[in-house]
Amino acid sequence: MELNEDAGNDFTKSDKRLNEIYRKLMAKISPEGQARLRDVEKLWILFRDQECAFETLGTVEGSIHPMVLFICKTRLTDQRVKDLEDQLNCQEGDLSCGGQ
Repeated sequence: MELNEDAGNDFTKSDKRLNEIYRKLMAKISPEGQARLRDVEKLWILFRDQECAFETLGTVEGSIHPMVLFICKTRLTDQRVKDLEDQLNCQEGDLSCGGQ
């Protein structure tokens, strides 16, 4: 039970960080970039949740399932934070930067 709670707390922290970076990036990019980021973020959340449902299918009936699910969501959320931070810190004029 405690492990499930700890994993849930870790995910909450990662999700909070993701939302902070998302808001900062939205404030920085063009209106077209904002619209596209909103769309892709909705799809990314759907992907994350479906990917973790797939990855944790073997634990669905077990008491360990919440922990394993949160670990997966935290891992993918931390990666998304890194991806959005890269966009946030992109140098102006860099054509690989979205939403300029």
